[in-house]
Amino acid sequence: MTQAGPDALKGDDWSGDMGARWLANIDRFESMIAPIGAALLDRAAYQSGERVLDLGCGGGATTLAIAQMVGKQGTALGLDIAPMLVEQARDRAARTESSARFVCADAATANLDGEPAFDRLFSRFGSMFFEAPVAALANIRRLLKPEARIDLAVWANPRDNLWMMEVMGTVRRHVDIPPATPRAPGPFAFEDLDYLDNVLTGAGFAGIDIASYQGLQAVGGPGATPADATAFVLASMAVGQMLNESGDAVRNAARDDLTAMFAQHYRADEGVMLPCKAWLVTAYAAAT
Repeated sequence: MTQAGPDALKGDDWSGDMGARWLANIDRFESMIAPIGAALLDRAAYQSGERVLDLGCGGGATTLAIAQMVGKQGTALGLDIAPMLVEQARDRAARTESSARFVCADAATANLDGEPAFDRLFSRFGSMFFEAPVAALANIRRLLKPEARIDLAVWANPRDNLWMMEVMGTVRRHVDIPPATPRAPGPFAFEDLDYLDNVLTGAGFAGIDIASYQGLQAVGGPGATPADATAFVLASMAVGQMLNESGDAVRNAARDDLTAMFAQHYRADEGVMLPCKAWLVTAYAAAT
């Protein structure tokens, strides 16, 4: 077994390597999480004329959907730290003649000079990566009107997200992965609802309401074969990067095990389907 260094699964560099990997696999990434985004959009139920800020907009799919909901009288502004993803989002908006706009900035410090305060905030898995989440979300609150509603999707406990845990368990047969640090920036930073409540309250939000989303996640996107899902993991996920750096023998053995594991969860015409769970979070900005 290969020994991984202490920084093997350090926080994702969204403005660098992670953003580039997301862009290279954007169709698979977006199609995997599209059902959760759709559930969050249904929950948010945006109305014509509203001004909405989309935090961590990635390639802009959710921002474009919001722009259709709020219409020409409203505003849909996507905010992301990854320049390559913002460029992709702008290209998509131009191709579809969408009114959505995009800004490349770190939401933890952004001030969006010249933008009126927003009525609403949306974030599909874009709020869990801040080094100092209370300070970052407090800064975001300053971009919102008093009593503005926020709607966030965040991943629930890893044990309820077998799409990730089955991958990690398989990879750990080949690479010694350090245990995750609870509450550290990353996909599962807000798995603990008490911690999430403390962060939101500390950042100036109230009226917190949380619903669960549970379903099956199509690893590598709908219709992906076990081999496709394995290629997706190796090309796009942090553990895949570790395997790619561990030598051909380790990588090839892990690839075979991943493909065999995914085959157990493969459904013809659907893909590799593994359980997932997310929290759909609503709260309101307190007056400053």
